[in-house]
Amino acid sequence: MVGWDKNTPSSLCVLPTPTFLPLHTLHCRTTSLFLIPFPGDTRAARGLSLDDRGSSAGLISFDRVGLPLQSPVEPVPTGAKPEGSMELLSTPHSIEVNNITCDSFRISWAMENSDLERVTHYFIDLNKKENKNSNKFKHRDVPTKLVAKAVPLPMTVRGHWFLSPRTEYSVAVQTAVKQSDGEYLVSGWSETVEFCTGDYAKEHLAQLQEKAEQIAGRMLRFSVFYRNHHKEYFQHARTHCGNMLQPYLKDNSGSHGSPTSGMLHGVFFSCNTEFNTGQPPQDSPYGRWRFQIPAQRLFNPSTNLYFADFYCMYTAYHYAILVLAPKGSLGDRFCRDRLPLLDIACNKFLTCSVEDGELIFRHAQDLILEIIYTEPVDLSLGTLGEISGHQLMSLSTADAKKDPSCKTCNISVGR
Repeated sequence: MVGWDKNTPSSLCVLPTPTFLPLHTLHCRTTSLFLIPFPGDTRAARGLSLDDRGSSAGLISFDRVGLPLQSPVEPVPTGAKPEGSMELLSTPHSIEVNNITCDSFRISWAMENSDLERVTHYFIDLNKKENKNSNKFKHRDVPTKLVAKAVPLPMTVRGHWFLSPRTEYSVAVQTAVKQSDGEYLVSGWSETVEFCTGDYAKEHLAQLQEKAEQIAGRMLRFSVFYRNHHKEYFQHARTHCGNMLQPYLKDNSGSHGSPTSGMLHGVFFSCNTEFNTGQPPQDSPYGRWRFQIPAQRLFNPSTNLYFADFYCMYTAYHYAILVLAPKGSLGDRFCRDRLPLLDIACNKFLTCSVEDGELIFRHAQDLILEIIYTEPVDLSLGTLGEISGHQLMSLSTADAKKDPSCKTCNISVGR
């Protein structure tokens, strides 16, 4: 298949087969054959507007053309049968989408037996379903009108440049026969099928983990986990929750593909300290009241530690989310199949090791660690008091969206 190299408009690039190529959008009032010259080039792209469903967005298949063409070819009158035309193709039906990941899916459909040997190309119309919670800062999507040479079905559609994790899409297909004159005989569009892409798999999180390790920095000692909040929050826990901090559902902050977002229940804690004092900072983005608990109460050899996410929020600060889950707990079972397990005594983020007969705890200096503890926490196991610093709301990560353009914390799959 030959396609335009978007980085070098005057050159062509050869794509492996089968390959999906995002296509330019063609705006027209009718479904017609067009020969469109590229500005500033002596060649043109021969294209066919394929949208017969009332939309102005068409699919275009590219071929090399020797000379620039200045005007569109006259369309065939409605109802007329072009000279030498082939027998019409049947409309694809019974669309099935499965084997869905964060950046790929497998698709198949049924068509008449008489078409199986004739069809040379597939056209796929893939559209993201927008919703009110879409990240308004997210990069603009590449056009998702795709073309591929016909291969046996089912076939896999893969592309992190146009598929995002945890995103709803609709898809329809059209088959085509490339004729001797270079034009296409096309079928009608199939029915539209909807599906949702999946979360990051363990291998994707392992890539994020590796990136986080590169900037984690040296390890500093600490002795307490702490949770900052408003006074009313702790009063409610004492009065209505049996003096317990109850797990709650993690929000959608961080990477869009994180399997913990909207799925894992836990209580958030911090552990970062000031390098010059070894103590927690006096400022907080979450409230002026702080609950502190000895580190060994939550983190010990009976606890599993998991890596969950790595992200930033359009700032120089980077965050890593870790999960502490007592072995065999409900949270531990959730994480076991979804998140990379860390060695509690030897990793780049958070460690618990025995030194001279006592547990010693360390955290990474150059990452802001967010710790999710998956079980209820008894307030009587720690201390509660008011801090003297400022409330730095700009550092809050509540429902924070990840910067999709950051090269430090993004991987080559959907953001």
